Amino acid sequence: MSESMNGLHRSHRCGELDASNIGTEVTLMGWVQKRRNLGSLIFVDLRDRSGLIQLVFDEAVIGKEGFEKAGTLRSEFVIAITGKVSKRTAAVNENLKTGEIEVFAETLRILSEAQTPPFPIEEGIQTKDELRLKYRYLDLRRPDLQRNLFMRSRVVSSIRAFLINEGFIEVETPILQKSTPEGARDYLVPSRVHPGSFYALPQSPQLFKQLLMCSGFDRYFQIAKCFRDEDLRADRQPEFTQVDMELSFADVDDVIDVNERLLAHVFKETLDVEVPLPIPRMTWQEAMDRFGSDKPDLRFGMELTDVSDVVKNCGFGVFTGALENGGSVRGINVKGQGEMSRKKIDKLVEEAKGIGAKGLAYVALQSDGSVKSSFSKFLSEEEMQALIRAMDGEAGDLLLFAADKNKIVWEVLGTLRCNLAKELDLIDGNEFKFLWVVDFPVFEWSDEQGRYLAMHHPFTMPREEDVELINTDRKAEAKAKAYDIVLNGCELGGGSIRIHQNDVQETMFEALGFTKEEAYDRFGFLLDAFKYGVPPHAGLAFGLDRMIMLMVKADSIRDVIAFPKVKDASCLMTQAPTPVDDKQLDELCLAVKSE
Repeated sequence: MSESMNGLHRSHRCGELDASNIGTEVTLMGWVQKRRNLGSLIFVDLRDRSGLIQLVFDEAVIGKEGFEKAGTLRSEFVIAITGKVSKRTAAVNENLKTGEIEVFAETLRILSEAQTPPFPIEEGIQTKDELRLKYRYLDLRRPDLQRNLFMRSRVVSSIRAFLINEGFIEVETPILQKSTPEGARDYLVPSRVHPGSFYALPQSPQLFKQLLMCSGFDRYFQIAKCFRDEDLRADRQPEFTQVDMELSFADVDDVIDVNERLLAHVFKETLDVEVPLPIPRMTWQEAMDRFGSDKPDLRFGMELTDVSDVVKNCGFGVFTGALENGGSVRGINVKGQGEMSRKKIDKLVEEAKGIGAKGLAYVALQSDGSVKSSFSKFLSEEEMQALIRAMDGEAGDLLLFAADKNKIVWEVLGTLRCNLAKELDLIDGNEFKFLWVVDFPVFEWSDEQGRYLAMHHPFTMPREEDVELINTDRKAEAKAKAYDIVLNGCELGGGSIRIHQNDVQETMFEALGFTKEEAYDRFGFLLDAFKYGVPPHAGLAFGLDRMIMLMVKADSIRDVIAFPKVKDASCLMTQAPTPVDDKQLDELCLAVKSE
């Protein structure tokens, strides 16, 4: 039978007590973690967000009725006790912050009874994600998840304090806004008072923060909720949180400077980790050529090597064919894996095909000096030795090669590089390796849409020397004044200098295939604002969820979000999304079309 608190007030949290409290009368409240009945004594581990403490129920202290009540306690009962802190009579628990002490209970109130939970409320449990997410309110009682969310709170507080001190003002921008589809799909919200019209949930506060620069706020930031209707991955959710900012009268170095100092401040204050400044910079082209990725993990080597010139005249048609089609031949050297079994190599070949390659060529350099290769019969001995030298191959190494269009070669070898590093335990999990990637292409080609798209967004400023290229047949050569901040192989955030000149913006829209009417239909409110004096401005947004995930070394952003969605963007706990009744649809002038 549950009881009320009836005027009782908690004096301490469980984990706040230590030996200095011995002899103190305390009132504690929390959840029963475990109960052990030794006959004359009952021991209970009491848990709250601060940790655990051992309670002792002794009939001589609490009385017969209280002792009998203690005997009914079960896991996850919510209780309140008053008692005295004492030095432990049994062995000290060195693994527990409160391991030197215990509390002899003098009163007990059962505030709430509990059914047996569907999984243990313990740290590091191996329970299926589906079950954990269905009962997320129980999952969140676990200390490891609570630590993640405490870290998230500390990081947000640290970010706010730093940016306010740097002269930024926090402004909230609208959640219901105009749909401007260009990139990921919008989540649409139907309007009741404007039948047939829709709001969109923001993919980012991009346009509004630029308008704030037009309004003279100079430096803006926001911890912003954003929404994208796209396929999910371990580090992606349909709704996510950005640390969003915009600065007036700023160029690339200004944005990078304030954000480097922000990262150093946050990591030092919350993790006591020093971030060496300045953070290294690397061009997009160099990142792709060396690592096959625009978000390279610098914690290990195994860099890509372009061997196109070495094999351009060889007799292996896979290599020469790729080069004739404008592609390249590149490889990675997997040190010390020359004796890898054929079964494992075949698995790598299948993995490469799954990424988009037609195959994967290899050279296995045996410890005895012999060479095993999938294509050696097509190369002379001199050509093979030249290829091995180009790859810095030594006895015991495994050389893997991909030949295709650059985009495919980069993706295949970049992915294999990271997967092999994890499999071979080459990554120091305690390192934080930051990198700025700069000079991105302005455009990227979309096979799906048959046109060039903005690699970042249509408001990204090209480098001054490349402005004249953006509406020509050389547009693919144009580089942007854009920058991404990368941490341990994850894109942590990105931004750019914005176009603030009308003529450049109109040329950009033309290059993307917009007519002037289409551009004004989508973005007219921004373009009109630019007619009234707009300062040069720039910005950046961090993915807060990803940042916390990396800081706490979680495997997924689900572990740093209180109530996440699963891969199909549904919530297993609330069952959202769900159908709505016909009355609601009628009010919105909507009908559900059957498939």
